[in-house]
Amino acid sequence: MQRRTTVLSIVLLLAFFAIGSAVVLRLILGGSAPLMSGDRIAVIPVYGLIESDASFSRSLSRFREDATVRGFVIEIRSPGGTAGTAQSMYSELARLRDDDDRPVVAWIGEVGASGGYYIALGADSILALPSSITGSIGVIMQFPNAEEFLRKAGVGLEVVKSGEMKDLGSPVRDLTEDERAMVQELVDDVYEQFVSAVSTNRALDADSVRVLADGRVMSGARAAEAGLVDRTATLQEALDLAGEMSGLGERPRTVRPSERRVGLWELLWGIEETRLHSVITRVLDRSLIGPRLRYQWP
Repeated sequence: MQRRTTVLSIVLLLAFFAIGSAVVLRLILGGSAPLMSGDRIAVIPVYGLIESDASFSRSLSRFREDATVRGFVIEIRSPGGTAGTAQSMYSELARLRDDDDRPVVAWIGEVGASGGYYIALGADSILALPSSITGSIGVIMQFPNAEEFLRKAGVGLEVVKSGEMKDLGSPVRDLTEDERAMVQELVDDVYEQFVSAVSTNRALDADSVRVLADGRVMSGARAAEAGLVDRTATLQEALDLAGEMSGLGERPRTVRPSERRVGLWELLWGIEETRLHSVITRVLDRSLIGPRLRYQWP
């Protein structure tokens, strides 16, 4: 009995030694310790209007430093938003793709248009639902005009400015021809940056991209035919692709950014989109900050 117990102890010790050696070797080679925590794919959401890149950057940075994360899936359900924010998020994703050997897959859900599509260009592969709305490659800048309303209300505005263009976009008058030409030049410049990003990341001729880049939207199936996405797929298929590319195989484990806790204020005022501070921010954004360039549909 004692001899059998001794043999069993030796076998267990050898097994633990073998497991420990495998874990140490994997860590030395730059991997993670799956037996301790489990390798997984990080799923980072991009939902709704793109107005801030703070949450996206935070999640990307956190998962980039996580050794158990073996790949990334960017889940896009967005019609786009401000041009600068979308461009910033694209640049961060492209930097991850270029500097890291872990796969980055972008998946477009119901909608991934304009700025939403721009972000996807930073991934190794772009997949989309066949029925998704994507494309809308273009730039828009809008100026509200309340001149007629204010005139009828008997309200006027005196302006003292340092230069001819200083009150460009004023809501109390129309654009002048020179102002319109200058804004058009600005829009064209930012538009060409979008076209260049598509041409470079999708290996398409710039002139061919411009044919598609008139603001039109298309289904995921048509986008695949045009070369704007690699193929159509469900979210699970995108996860399976990331798993295969990272060596985890199909149906990999996943991890998402932790959801923010809902407090009393949110319960009183409703979900994120209807919270009071969100409404105030939106009003201030459009009235005080002024018009901004947008990669957005519609």
